[in-house]
Amino acid sequence: MAEHTTIQVSRQTRDRLAQVAKERGMTLGQLVEQPAMRQLTAGRIAERVAATGAVLRERTGRTLTDEEFDQGPDVLAHIYAMAAEGTHAQRGRAA
Repeated sequence: MAEHTTIQVSRQTRDRLAQVAKERGMTLGQLVEQPAMRQLTAGRIAERVAATGAVLRERTGRTLTDEEFDQGPDVLAHIYAMAAEGTHAQRGRAA
């Protein structure tokens, strides 16, 4: 048997969620569960970061440091720059 709990929200929020659930042909509990199950835990985020680092190392031959990852949105620009540096270095050796 499924466990149940109570989540306190305003009546307005409850009524809106109930209407959305009804329109989607699901229960209020199912509606709330969907986004909750998509949320990543800290452990899962760490796994994804590690997996991304592994792919980057494999594809670029370079390792991003923790500091580069910490730079957030700019990390993609750093990846492109690192890949370009690697390409230029390879071209220089081939010439």
